[in-house]
Amino acid sequence: MTAQTPPFRDSQLPFAKRIDDLLSRLTLDERVAMLHQFGPAVERLGIAAFRTGQEALHGVAWMGPATVFPQAVGLGATWNEELVRRVGEAVSTEARAMRSRDDRVGLNVWAPTVNLLRHPLWGRNEEGYSEDPRLTSAIATAYTRGLRGDHPAYWRTAPVLKHWLAHNNETDRATASSSVRPRVLHEYDLRAFRETVEAGAVAGVMPAYNLVNGRPNHVSPYLAEQLRAWTDQDLLVCSDAGAPSNLVDSEHYFDTHEEATAAALLAGVDSFTDHGTDSSQIVERVRGALHQGLLTEADIDTAVRRQLSVRFRLGEFDPLLDPYADAKDFDTPAHRALAREAAEQAIVLLKNDGLLPLTGDGTRIAVVGLLADECKLDWYSGTLIHRSTPLEGLYDRFGADRVDFAEGVDRVRLKTSDGTYLSVPPADDAGEEVRGAEGALDPALLAGRTDLPPLTTDTVGTELALTDWGEGVLTLRAPDGRYLSVAEDGFVRASANQPGGWVVQETFRLEPRGSREGRHENGHGKGHGKGHGNGHLLRHVGTGRYVSVTADGVKVADEKPAVLELEITERGESAVAHAAASADVVLVVAGNDPHINGRETKDRTTLALPAHQRRLLDAARAANPRTALILTSSYPYAIDPVDLPAVLWTAHGGQAAGTALARVLAGDVSPAGRLPQTWYASDTDLPGLLDYDVIGGRQTYLYFEGTPLFPFGHGLSYASFAYGDLAARVGEESAHVTFTVTNTGDTAADEVAQLYGRPVSPSVPRPRRELLAHRRVHLPAGATTELSFELALSAFEFWDVAHGVRRLEPGGYELLAGASAEDIRLSATIEPAGTPPAPRPVLERGLRSADFDEQRGAEIVDRTKRSGDAVTPGGANADVGRTAELMYRACDFGLDPGTRSVTVEVSGEGTLELALDGGRAIAHLDIAPTTGPYAYTSVTTPFGASGVHDLRVELRGPLRLAHVGFSG
Repeated sequence: MTAQTPPFRDSQLPFAKRIDDLLSRLTLDERVAMLHQFGPAVERLGIAAFRTGQEALHGVAWMGPATVFPQAVGLGATWNEELVRRVGEAVSTEARAMRSRDDRVGLNVWAPTVNLLRHPLWGRNEEGYSEDPRLTSAIATAYTRGLRGDHPAYWRTAPVLKHWLAHNNETDRATASSSVRPRVLHEYDLRAFRETVEAGAVAGVMPAYNLVNGRPNHVSPYLAEQLRAWTDQDLLVCSDAGAPSNLVDSEHYFDTHEEATAAALLAGVDSFTDHGTDSSQIVERVRGALHQGLLTEADIDTAVRRQLSVRFRLGEFDPLLDPYADAKDFDTPAHRALAREAAEQAIVLLKNDGLLPLTGDGTRIAVVGLLADECKLDWYSGTLIHRSTPLEGLYDRFGADRVDFAEGVDRVRLKTSDGTYLSVPPADDAGEEVRGAEGALDPALLAGRTDLPPLTTDTVGTELALTDWGEGVLTLRAPDGRYLSVAEDGFVRASANQPGGWVVQETFRLEPRGSREGRHENGHGKGHGKGHGNGHLLRHVGTGRYVSVTADGVKVADEKPAVLELEITERGESAVAHAAASADVVLVVAGNDPHINGRETKDRTTLALPAHQRRLLDAARAANPRTALILTSSYPYAIDPVDLPAVLWTAHGGQAAGTALARVLAGDVSPAGRLPQTWYASDTDLPGLLDYDVIGGRQTYLYFEGTPLFPFGHGLSYASFAYGDLAARVGEESAHVTFTVTNTGDTAADEVAQLYGRPVSPSVPRPRRELLAHRRVHLPAGATTELSFELALSAFEFWDVAHGVRRLEPGGYELLAGASAEDIRLSATIEPAGTPPAPRPVLERGLRSADFDEQRGAEIVDRTKRSGDAVTPGGANADVGRTAELMYRACDFGLDPGTRSVTVEVSGEGTLELALDGGRAIAHLDIAPTTGPYAYTSVTTPFGASGVHDLRVELRGPLRLAHVGFSG
């Protein structure tokens, strides 16, 4: 180091000392400015601008063309960590290559999403890996390791896990609170984050929009108490977009933005994503908080240090030493092959009665359905460089002369009340413009095209392709493939290559004339509008306005909506039936468009396949019983597979989806994807969307007691496999398990061997079975392999709410090896040494109200705005008397004479009653109104008990119970 070189530029010094030096050189204003997502350059020190956040969920997103891999739920379906690690490596390598030519591309990547897929109606199901925390953490760890790279000091990219914590609903997502009891918190929601962070390849996390136990995630004490306790690395916590403002504007949790910003920063948020690229408001809020004494310079330094730690690890200050600085690999043959391999491994064969593979010479195939010639992207996809649809893949594999196609859209004309028709004018210069191809830091701001002429009316009109995506949401497509869309000027144009955007501008609803609250039904308006014939209004979903005809063209407006008659020139099912009738095999490709219905900001309302697609499937099956259903979707459906000889599922598979599907159908590759979440048979099997109690609600494969349509881990093969020789031995800290798998079929194939466990006689509700380990292996025909697993005994622990610790319960544990959670082939029992249960020492410690064993009608809320939990009557009982019941098992009240009084810490008003062992109440407390929900008071009443008993506490009224204490 020369006299002119500051220590922060000295690569021989440890990062920590260099960060200390740089912090000392930055002014307070410069440090405050770094707290916003778009931190400005500090030119006097030669420090470049820096932004947190580059979407990279399954490829570099939003920044233009890049390799597009299968959706995250599809990567989860591979059950293949090594494959996913290579995908992460390719994605981060492309991020580096793209940044070398476009400095808008960031290296702090916001991926992966480790939210557990607890509820299949969640709109963002496509973003997660699995409903199981162990599988989720295994896949997420693999992806982060690929994103990070393997250099000991420098990182290729810096991954941030999303979305902390217990986030599974888009409905009211910025205001809803997830009530998460301690066992669910520690055994379920925290696990996926914890195991991934502990693996060492995570740079930070992003809090979710929602609240947990009444407190916004952006001021969660768990960031300090849990997250930062799992590693000695400086983790960077980046807020979600707009969430800091939500603390005041929508959640009303704080009165001022200065208070909110200070609270978030003190809780552990280090980078504020708010107001787009405009940092001025966050800067002013931080300055205001400093001025009011809500923050100190040391608080600012703590957050800036964490950000600088990431920047040093990314090699920003050591460009000559950065091993990834010259990364150039982009859209390479290896990346294309990997995209195809990932798409192949993600395909799950759900049912096969011998129809597949399609090996017969000269077999004539009809491929039909709304997704048969589609390669769909989602909100977190890059722009396609290559594209392969099922139809194109089948053409390439089998030959176009053997493949017939029918999309199954309804061909329609829209007739106005004056007898003219909506018409798409010619646009020779429409080109092939693709939304987002140029890249955008915020694609939500991308505007629609206004360079094309709006729709007009004439005496002939244009035949449009109408698709009903379910829930009454329609798209209309012109003959040249462009979708009707609405730009900022309100005119309707055929201008979009696909539906998309943050607010989709390509979706409409047909509503009966005379009722602007009407809804679309099956058959595009049949039965609607008594007295109005076939007259309908066409409402644009994105703006909420109705289509009208003006002298300047067709547009959307608040007034004078056009009354339209729907003339159907061809039903989709007619075209499908025609193609199916002459085929040897019919492939119905159904599923979702990831920008419509289930998506970020919108949960699904049902597991059912949309009616339009059910009609197409029924038509194909009626015309040809040799019909296979191929579901291409971001989430599970409830279907009836009884009369279908074959069913497959794949998530949207990225750029190579069609090629991969064709290879699997042809038998070039044996399918070996496995379901990463339960497929339920009916909506009636589902818990409430906002019911986060997986234990009490008997949710996911862990606790579900019904019969699933297809179970967790399910997936078939073109081969068959036998399991044998299960052996297990227990050591002091681990259990060693081995078993063999043999390919008994006549084709080489992958098998995903799964090992589950469960306690034989648990003292508390435990999972029916829980995934302990898995291995995806490739076996030639006739080959056998022995699989070996080393299981830490901590894998058998549960969270003991009586003592606030994880505990291994003594007794037997059954080990179950097989091909899915319900296809168990082998079992054995082990008996590790554990810690016997002990009663709750309530006389010494009392009871934290949230540490109940069971509850009825209770909701966990925040004890204070900083920390702690309380319990209140809520949920379904909120409007019917506000009652709740809490049960605490095995409470030790001491030797006779034991306890003589009880003291409760409570706010609000109402009554509490305490009873023992199911008997009558022996203590009654009336709570006078306090001054607010956080104004707690202590109320004492006589309570005589000794020995060990179950304690029942009943709450009535709008009160919050924080603690129950006992005195002798």
